Amino acid sequence: MTFATLVAFAAEGAEEHGSVALETVGYGIVAIVAFAALALVTASYRNVANRHAHKAEAYARAHADDAPEAGHGH
Repeated sequence: MTFATLVAFAAEGAEEHGSVALETVGYGIVAIVAFAALALVTASYRNVANRHAHKAEAYARAHADDAPEAGHGH
């Protein structure tokens, strides 16, 4: 193929017009699904500290004497 033939084919392909909005809808759908999945992961960590409150209370009782009297370890 010559350069002129390639230019002719490129010009012929450039004349076809499509809807750019419809071509990019897939990206929006993928983004929505990805953010929804991340939101579910984030929501799964909600209230985790209260699920293990008995462990935190037991640790606090066991280490009550280890707490420093003043700030910054003084």
